[in-house]
Amino acid sequence: MSETNNSSSGSRRSFLKKSSMGAAAVASAATLNMGKFAHAAGTRETVRIGLIGCGGRGSGAIQNALNASPQNEVVGLCDMFEDRLNFCRKTLEAKKKDQTKVTDDTCFLGFDGYKKLLDTDVDVILLCTPPYFRPMQLKAAIEAGKHVFCEKPVAVDAPGVRSVLETTELAKKKGLSIVSGLCWRYDYMVKDLVGKIMDGYIGDITAIQENYLTGLLWQKNREKDWTEMHYQLKNWLYFHWLSGDHIAEQHIHSLDKAMWLMGDTPPMKAYGCGGRQTRTDARFGNVYDHFAVCYEWANGVKTFAYCRQQGGKIFRETDDHVYGTNGRAKILGNQIIMNDKVAYKYEGERPNMYDVEHVALFDGIRNDKPINNGVYMSYSTLMAILGREVCYTGQQITWDQMMKSENKLGPDKLEFGDIPVPEVAMPGQTKFK
Repeated sequence: MSETNNSSSGSRRSFLKKSSMGAAAVASAATLNMGKFAHAAGTRETVRIGLIGCGGRGSGAIQNALNASPQNEVVGLCDMFEDRLNFCRKTLEAKKKDQTKVTDDTCFLGFDGYKKLLDTDVDVILLCTPPYFRPMQLKAAIEAGKHVFCEKPVAVDAPGVRSVLETTELAKKKGLSIVSGLCWRYDYMVKDLVGKIMDGYIGDITAIQENYLTGLLWQKNREKDWTEMHYQLKNWLYFHWLSGDHIAEQHIHSLDKAMWLMGDTPPMKAYGCGGRQTRTDARFGNVYDHFAVCYEWANGVKTFAYCRQQGGKIFRETDDHVYGTNGRAKILGNQIIMNDKVAYKYEGERPNMYDVEHVALFDGIRNDKPINNGVYMSYSTLMAILGREVCYTGQQITWDQMMKSENKLGPDKLEFGDIPVPEVAMPGQTKFK
């Protein structure tokens, strides 16, 4: 490692910066004034918003979108299940009454409900469905001429990522925004620290460690009238075809920061290990409960990524440890450390990053300056999928192999009824496709 550092000190920083134009563009959001819409709204009147996916994240995202400007209105909702849609609608009518213009005629249900919402006169779509659905829904939204806020991850397999990259190019041609739900890129503190690291504050990056070591999440018991499709959709976190597994659904936030620090240049290859130790019951579908992955870049830098969803008295930490030739940093810990002393901490304002990303989206729309986060959100998604696959198979896999994979997850047909229960992957037996 030391030989690599000495021989490439000058080239490392150029490696990091050569693909950093996207990061620089996103960085402009750090200067957004949360009250700016008072002026920007003059260039465009009411913006009409439709929400696809009315679960917890969708219900939160639509409120963030309404917080972004008093001239934003939610006019349509879509979900797979009526109870979830109704709950979201009632919450909005209680909390954002003046901005909620949803009617019975603009509420849509089922697998194809999103198409009906896209046929209305909405300007912006929030995509907050389980990740499996995002490639097809993003494509449909951009083809319909809608601006999009797209939650993470953007796909669960390589074919889905390739589809999103194609849609990203279409959005650029049509002048439409795609703002990603990778919200840390819009957090003022995180942007400040990442910017300083990329500018060489701790010297050249030598290694990154990403920890997302957390506890258990929600799980819903099977009800007697549910089909297997019903059950899997209600418990989408635990089926890799719906969520991508938790390395993609949750740990992507950490992996995205590593990708960002590396100038949004993908790693060359990865290998790792993972499995199920505590969530072994069938109700937890086929996902793992822990992953450990090593990603390696062309310049020799490695990211060691650890994620875990387990209960009990265990060590928990969510943070980003960045090691450089002159110091180190803990990004979420808000510390840059030099000579074993805290040399820098961000002390500026820190508005809600979920609101900030929506301020950026709607500010861009109103000022005809669309934002397109499509490339980095796709790369970070594929990085997570790569990590999952090296653990599922026990193989070392390159980025190019992963990008070309034809393995498409999910059932042959989307309909309620009996569908297969995916098997738990077994390293050494599960094949990379």
